[in-house]
Amino acid sequence: MNKLRLLGISGSLRADATNTRLLREAARLFGEADYEEADIRFPLYDADEEAEHGVPEMVIKVARQIDAADAVILSTPEYNKGPSGVIKNALDWISRAEFKPWQGKPVAVMSATAGRAGGERAQMILRGFMVPFRPRILQGPEIHLAGSRKQFDETGQLQGEIYVKELTELMKALRAMI
Repeated sequence: MNKLRLLGISGSLRADATNTRLLREAARLFGEADYEEADIRFPLYDADEEAEHGVPEMVIKVARQIDAADAVILSTPEYNKGPSGVIKNALDWISRAEFKPWQGKPVAVMSATAGRAGGERAQMILRGFMVPFRPRILQGPEIHLAGSRKQFDETGQLQGEIYVKELTELMKALRAMI
């Protein structure tokens, strides 16, 4: 059997973003797989631009990455009680691909934030944003990494027994869903 392909999509563009760190830890705990991260530094969605120039190649590239992956993990920060605009913009652009890369795709959603709720609202809203695309979204365990800057050691590994346990369970469930 071929090695599984896992795609990570971080809703944070920051260098050393805790959402990106969380994705990498999820991939590590997932186990043997080819892991890559999507680059969603897309221009803002504009229907006039799309009509004139088509869907940007960088968007098509990510749509193809989603389509080729056996599973996708999404992680979002929480900005003003919702997911980042970066991830919403990416979803809007990807929906413009001529094929449906999300349909039936196993997806795990998680969040990492500085706040004490760990992005719970952002994650709930992000799950709602995914509904029209018809992926198979895991319902849990939910990963809401609170105080995220303090949750990783100097090597980037996730600390906190409960977080590691729940992320391991989520990745087991994602592997089983494939």
